[in-house]
Amino acid sequence: MAKRSKIFVFDAENFHFGEVPRKIGKTILMALLYMLLTFTLAVLTYLAFSLFFRTDTERRLRREIRMYERLYPDLEEREQLLGDAIANLQHKDNEIYGLVFHSSAPGLDPMSDRASLSVVDSIPDSRLVAYTREKADSLLSRSREVEAAFRRVFRSLSDSALVLPPMIMPVGDITYPQIGASVGRKINPFYKAYVYHEGLDLIVARGTLVSATADGTVTAAASSRTTGNTVRIRHEGGYETVYAHLESMSVRAGQQVRAGQKIGTVGMSGQAFAPHLHYEVRKDGALMEPVSYFFASVSPAEYANMLYMSVNTMQSMD
Repeated sequence: MAKRSKIFVFDAENFHFGEVPRKIGKTILMALLYMLLTFTLAVLTYLAFSLFFRTDTERRLRREIRMYERLYPDLEEREQLLGDAIANLQHKDNEIYGLVFHSSAPGLDPMSDRASLSVVDSIPDSRLVAYTREKADSLLSRSREVEAAFRRVFRSLSDSALVLPPMIMPVGDITYPQIGASVGRKINPFYKAYVYHEGLDLIVARGTLVSATADGTVTAAASSRTTGNTVRIRHEGGYETVYAHLESMSVRAGQQVRAGQKIGTVGMSGQAFAPHLHYEVRKDGALMEPVSYFFASVSPAEYANMLYMSVNTMQSMD
């Protein structure tokens, strides 16, 4: 251990050297001055370094700040436009649901569950800005498409020459469990193989009344080996409806019928596995999905269930 150095002074009066006593106060003062000087030099060095030198991280952050300053005004304007567009679409949606479904449009808030927002702190701001901008552009584009579609719908509805498709149910008081296989490849109950099914099976009791789904002219009311007693009706706009496997027919070829008018009863004539109505809708000769024309006759939930049943029922009744 190093010994502390001592300071001596010559005493001329007594003619000898004596040790100079140390003053504690002066020592402490010198230490404080030394620390203050060191701290001041460190602060001045840091300030000089920060003013004249930039780290890579600082330069990147400054560039991001300048980018955000340019982007945020534009994003704010887009957000305002998007909010106005969504409010306008919601208003029109409510009007359509009121006219068609006699109920309010469902209010779906995609931000109602905010638990997932706890992870955004780990996402870089630049990615959030880019994602938000991309989504805003996409939603604005979609809103313009929906706006154009609504305008076409309203123009069509206001046209006195508009021809509506067959949109009522061919049988009354039917619920989604009675919806069978629809158009597509289905298993034939007799051959146990996939064949193309050209209509929708409505599974109802034998003798149930069958009605025309729109005004039209009966083009055929005859019986065949496969479809049994079958009625075909031609409607305006290039539409045609077919009602097969009837037990009885109440109309004849060439007869004019009105929407809702009785045309026969449900049966299982022809090749039918069980009593049901085989219903087809064609537009200019092309097969259409019959369930798509039921939405105005049932509630939204019932329509969704009917659509699900028609698509997922894999075996037809004929």
